[in-house]
Amino acid sequence: MKAHLDCIPCFQRQALQASRFVTNDEVIHEKILRKVIAELAKLDWQKSPPELARVVHAIVKKETKEKDPYKKVKKKYNDIALNLYSSLQDMVENSDKPLLTAVKLAIAGNVIDFGVKSNFDLNSTITEVLEKTLKINNYNELVQALKQAKSISYILDNTGEIVFDKLLLETISDKYKIDKIQFAVKGAPILNDATQDDAKYVGLDKFPNVEFIKVNVGIEGSGLERWGEEFLEIVRKSDIIISKGQGNYEALSNQKNIFFLLMAKCPVIATDLGVEIGDIILKKT
Repeated sequence: MKAHLDCIPCFQRQALQASRFVTNDEVIHEKILRKVIAELAKLDWQKSPPELARVVHAIVKKETKEKDPYKKVKKKYNDIALNLYSSLQDMVENSDKPLLTAVKLAIAGNVIDFGVKSNFDLNSTITEVLEKTLKINNYNELVQALKQAKSISYILDNTGEIVFDKLLLETISDKYKIDKIQFAVKGAPILNDATQDDAKYVGLDKFPNVEFIKVNVGIEGSGLERWGEEFLEIVRKSDIIISKGQGNYEALSNQKNIFFLLMAKCPVIATDLGVEIGDIILKKT
């Protein structure tokens, strides 16, 4: 999926937000914003949003000398979600359709996205999402695939959200015989995306026969290109590929046989999917 004009001011907002997480110095904020604007003006806007985001956040890191501007909020939302975990488990266990409830909760967790905004009410989002129907609904296809599956590749998105993913995978593992889970994580910090350290913090490394693949974020040695053939070949070896969130949809929407779980949170994604902002999606390509 290529970037749209609406993505450009969004990247500027992200740069200002990230710089404010690191410092209160408005001189630095302005310097970063000016550099981001100048660099964006030179880039090819036909590239995908994740490719452009790399450049923007590299500038923030360089100017603030902070490798992980979102470090504090990442831990904050992991802890918030972990504190909710027992109540989330109760919601699944008390549901007439535990797997569907776990799917919806995983999508609700996708609201924790600092790429889109910095304020969200997680509890109200959970309530709202559980009452919604999937606007794009390939749930039955997911169930049929799970009945035959022995392995899953799960492409993670954000911190906090990954606690909801843990619950979904536990629900799947209770119902179906899954021998291996492979998690794709960011190879280095960018926005509030989950790294392997974040995944381990919430316990995703405790699943049997779990492996991690690192996804490149534009830093040398940070992993495989998400849209590259080597990465795609690794995940295609799994019986099921589940991809979380808007950024992964932007990068991988042209690929076949992926189950995308996300909430449409920006007009660009909503338009591409043919849905409204706030709609919840389980789409198989």
